Amino acid sequence: MMIEQFEDLDIWKEARELCIHIKEICENSKFSKDYTLKNQILSSSGSIMDNIAEGFERGGNKEFIQFLFIAKGSCGETRSQLYRAKDFGYVSVEKSEELIKTTSILSKKISALINYLKRSSLKGAKFKNNNLKPKP
Repeated sequence: MMIEQFEDLDIWKEARELCIHIKEICENSKFSKDYTLKNQILSSSGSIMDNIAEGFERGGNKEFIQFLFIAKGSCGETRSQLYRAKDFGYVSVEKSEELIKTTSILSKKISALINYLKRSSLKGAKFKNNNLKPKP
């Protein structure tokens, strides 16, 4: 399958699903009252999918890789916040462990794509035409 838009990327789809699950746990009455943590985890989980999308739309591997690293960092941030939510009793042990595992797997998949892009001779849309040169 050819990847033509960021919506075709499995990691973006998985990040979107994670974001939905995070929103659902934030609706817990205890969690919803901790505005700081709730806003942080909603922001960091959304940042995963947003940075994958933004990097893809930049059109070059170098920038895409940079944004994938940011997405990976946001994935780690979300995982850390899930531990806090679990420790504070905002989310069940079972649900938190499920989402922590999801973030860990997603992080590994983002790393795999980064490594693939680093090795790839494909350089993205910006570099397809030999008459176009990358901007400094």
